[in-house]
Amino acid sequence: MRILVTNDDGIDSLGLHVLARAMRHHGDVVVVAPDTEYSGAGAALGAIHKIRPEVHRRSIDGIDESWAVEGAPALCVLYARLGAFGGPFDLVVAGINPGANVGRSIYHSGTVGAALTARNSGITSVAVSQSVADSDIEGQADDDLLEGQRWQTAADIAEAVVAALVASPPPAAVALNLNVPNLPLGALLGWRATTVGVTPARAMAGAELVAKPGHPGTFGVRTTWGERLEMPADSDGGAVERGYVSLTALGSLTAADHAAPEPVSSALDGLFTRV
Repeated sequence: MRILVTNDDGIDSLGLHVLARAMRHHGDVVVVAPDTEYSGAGAALGAIHKIRPEVHRRSIDGIDESWAVEGAPALCVLYARLGAFGGPFDLVVAGINPGANVGRSIYHSGTVGAALTARNSGITSVAVSQSVADSDIEGQADDDLLEGQRWQTAADIAEAVVAALVASPPPAAVALNLNVPNLPLGALLGWRATTVGVTPARAMAGAELVAKPGHPGTFGVRTTWGERLEMPADSDGGAVERGYVSLTALGSLTAADHAAPEPVSSALDGLFTRV
């Protein structure tokens, strides 16, 4: 069993190191992670002219093989699938992301993007994220809030999930989005199979351009945030805020997911009738 561990916070992230060491019980672990922060990269590979990055050997305590890639987490997974780091990988585990990746933040998360890229390559994957105390903004947390992060709790939950996948591999590749409250393991209330939430705990409410003094024509962007909202209990974010581990199976993008809206079908029919 070969396990690729990656993240979107960069090779130096403590959460990455804790997760990688937890995976050693289940196979040969290779860390391939971005050389710097790539939060918000989603499943992007990066600009086409930059997807031939430099790769550097790195050292992580307890891990035999580690690499830092000058590129996004999805690119790390792509090159791993193509054989840049040895034989085929059986599993991809991404994280531990500081900040829950729930609701619409999954569309932008580099952690989830790495997992989706793996699944689309036929490799089962798990994205692992953990909420951060005193932060109700989804997806990422400021470094100054991470001193009380209980990384090992998320690593223990991820290890249990991976153990089950190794013991009973699914018949087809799946992508699992795992979100863990920032609590001691014994304080967790349990786990829930959840849906992807629609309403975030706290959403951006507006954005405005702010002129940069002394630089005509140059602006910064100031954002404002709405009030904190309570999320539905059956949603990924709702489970985490109530003290439960959230596990969501992310569906694949297929033509069967959604039929084209009838007005669009009619418009295309009309277009080709006229040709």
